Amino acid sequence: MRAVLLLLLLLLLIPLQARAEALTVFAAASLTDAMREVAGLWAKAGHEAPRLSFGASSTLAHQIEQGAPVNVFASADEKWMDDLARHDLIAPGSRRDLLGNDLVLVVPADHPIHVDIKPGFDLGALLGPDGRLAAGDPAHVPAGIYAEQALRKLGLWQKFGPRIAAAADVRSALLLVERGEAPAGIVYGTDAAVSKSVTVAGAFPEASYDPVTYPFAAIKTGDTQEARAFLAFLSSPAARDIWVRRGFKVERPKP
Repeated sequence: MRAVLLLLLLLLLIPLQARAEALTVFAAASLTDAMREVAGLWAKAGHEAPRLSFGASSTLAHQIEQGAPVNVFASADEKWMDDLARHDLIAPGSRRDLLGNDLVLVVPADHPIHVDIKPGFDLGALLGPDGRLAAGDPAHVPAGIYAEQALRKLGLWQKFGPRIAAAADVRSALLLVERGEAPAGIVYGTDAAVSKSVTVAGAFPEASYDPVTYPFAAIKTGDTQEARAFLAFLSSPAARDIWVRRGFKVERPKP
């Protein structure tokens, strides 16, 4: 009887141990679909499936600063990873820029249009007299910050900055266009690619905004062997195939 009780206790403890080893990954909203696919491969390789949390990089960084238990963080820009570094929250030697992206203008798929995005192009004709331009909040969301840079470079910020429908993250901006609540929006190329409800009207010139980079790093309080192994897995050939297929620019491995 005692042996049976001991066996039952061990069976109850096993899942608890497994859960304790599961990684918690905070990632920019634009990584949602690709990261879920990569995490699925990681689980198929025999690891505990990671807990994934997606949102604006700024929101996730603030949560980490407030003590959220996180193993790996993937930001959509350098700014918020730098912010964590200033607070001494990044595990030494773990930070690496893995991915890049493009900035595009999207419109509802049932009203396709092509525009040549260049200085002074007629954005007003696309938005109409009362239409809003969906974008991540330029005050803190990376996609919105890049969008502001592009509009300023193209000489359009003064006129159209006040007409931005500021969203909590880039996927929320995409949703505004999908629902027809905004006639156009500025998102990443990879976000446009996952939606059947929008189409790309044009791509912003690369010179109009800072390069979109995604730094990944282990968080100091969650820096485990499993976290380091997961970071290495993110740049493995299998993961690279997913990133590329999803439209991300992938850093070439160093020889």
